[in-house]
Amino acid sequence: MKTAATSIDGASELSHGSDLSSTTPNPARVPILYVILSVLLVISIVPMYFYSARVEAINRDRLKTNEMLLQNTVTRSLADDLSQHERSLRMMLGNLSSAIQVASGGDIGGKNIQAPELRALLENFVSSSDELAYATLLNSEAKGVSAGRIVPDAFLQRELQHAYDAARDGRAYNGHALQVEDGKSARTVVLVSSPVSYGGRFLGMVGTVVDLQFLIRRLHEVSGGGLIPYVVDAQGRLVAAGTAQYVTGQDMKNLEIVRNFVDGNKAQVDATEDFAVHEGKNSVEMLEAYRGVYEMQRTARLLALLAVLLSIGISIFAARIITNPLQILTQSSRALARGDFSQRVHLRSRTEIGELAATFNTMSQELEQFVEDLKRAAEENHALFLGSIQMLAGAVDEKDPYTRGHSDRVTRYSLLIGKELKLPSPFLETLQISAQLHDVGKIGIEDRILKKPGALNAEEFEAMKTHTTKGANILRPVTQLAEMLPGIELHHEALDGRGYPYGLKGDQIPLLARVIAVADTFDALTTNRPYQHAHAPEEALEIIQTLVGKRLDPEAVAALMAVYARGEIRIQRSIAIKRPVGAGAVPNAQPAAPASPAAETANLERMRV
Repeated sequence: MKTAATSIDGASELSHGSDLSSTTPNPARVPILYVILSVLLVISIVPMYFYSARVEAINRDRLKTNEMLLQNTVTRSLADDLSQHERSLRMMLGNLSSAIQVASGGDIGGKNIQAPELRALLENFVSSSDELAYATLLNSEAKGVSAGRIVPDAFLQRELQHAYDAARDGRAYNGHALQVEDGKSARTVVLVSSPVSYGGRFLGMVGTVVDLQFLIRRLHEVSGGGLIPYVVDAQGRLVAAGTAQYVTGQDMKNLEIVRNFVDGNKAQVDATEDFAVHEGKNSVEMLEAYRGVYEMQRTARLLALLAVLLSIGISIFAARIITNPLQILTQSSRALARGDFSQRVHLRSRTEIGELAATFNTMSQELEQFVEDLKRAAEENHALFLGSIQMLAGAVDEKDPYTRGHSDRVTRYSLLIGKELKLPSPFLETLQISAQLHDVGKIGIEDRILKKPGALNAEEFEAMKTHTTKGANILRPVTQLAEMLPGIELHHEALDGRGYPYGLKGDQIPLLARVIAVADTFDALTTNRPYQHAHAPEEALEIIQTLVGKRLDPEAVAALMAVYARGEIRIQRSIAIKRPVGAGAVPNAQPAAPASPAAETANLERMRV
């Protein structure tokens, strides 16, 4: 088979291989590279260069100035808001501390810390503002009371410990920004605390957890126009941001402005500087900058409109020249990919596209002829392959006249069963070959056993049973037949585990072998053998039904019954038997009456071999 395919390929190369090499390029063609470069130069580089140069010359300094002014205005406004909030909060904490001193008489130690007045002060303090989420009062023994809408987690507890340590040293404390709770209820908070003292004596600490939602809303308000406002602490960690790309506590020192702030000993760092534009004797802070924006807008709109109109006109013209041939080639290539090798491209172009079209047509013609040659060779090889299998199976059948045509009949019955079960085409091809070769192992059985006119004794039957493994071993070196081996080696296995050669049970037996077993049994029951008469098809089906679930697959048997009921199986009845039925039979003796289905099942395997 391989030799046939090689000769076809060689013939194809001899008859068609010289066409491509003999194609000469068009000497007058225009390189498409020059066309593409020219188009790109005209529609992009030239107009964009003049446009960008003009706009940049007019507006570079003015745009920079406006950006600086905008950033300074936004950051100063945010800084003022934060400072105002901090001053207000410190004032509120101071008032709360004074109220605590008055209410407690300067003593919050021991049981006094649990006084209802102190708890009421904390609750009123928290409820006085939506920005206050939690408040606590601790005495010198670190015992106290608290009130609020949140429950401190481990991180907030650690912050409270730091605040208490700072209060004992007489210092106020501003904690790190933390995120508490999860999901939609998550919020960013910060702890602020102050020491409580009376007459120079340390009484304890009052602290409050501030919800920074007001700051986040403020940052969102000023976000936009390319600005991303954010607030960082003295260590460069994020407190709040106007965008979701940053998270609370994230290290922001990778940004230069934050790095300068941290490395500059916490001094204020301005990314921009204030400025004033002088016009004559007048100094204008903002309006002059926006006058430049208006001039830039008018000039930019005019130049952009001209550039767009020019680009659109040239682009449409160039696109039609370049894309139309490419579209035709693309459509033809897709048809070629679908297997339509009759496609030809008709283009009139002096560029490489025209040469490509000519080459494409030559290639399509070569491929069309090559594919036809391959199809023809494949069909011949497949026919040769199936013919070889049929000859091999026929040679095995010919060793015993009583099994003549057995492999062909089993193959036909197996395919009818497979189609009735709606098995896929690839499986049916495997089934056809496996059924044709299912008894190929009998070629290794001695003729004295294979052609014995009577029933086999136990030793001879054991030797006969080896034909399944012999057949598999004969064909195993052929890798192309690997999928067919289960049907050859296992078609005598039984669902109840009483089959051979391995005693497999149920689903351990492949479907391939189960289908062949039903077809093999039906043919064995409906043909004459040296030691039995052929059964009528109806009687054979009755016997097969008694074996359902025990030895034969129920679905395969049901498919055989359906096929026979539709009349797709026709069996020619034998007229006479030419050989004795038993080992000691008398030549002129009358044949015995057919055995019952129950008796037939006992000798079924001896009959099938």
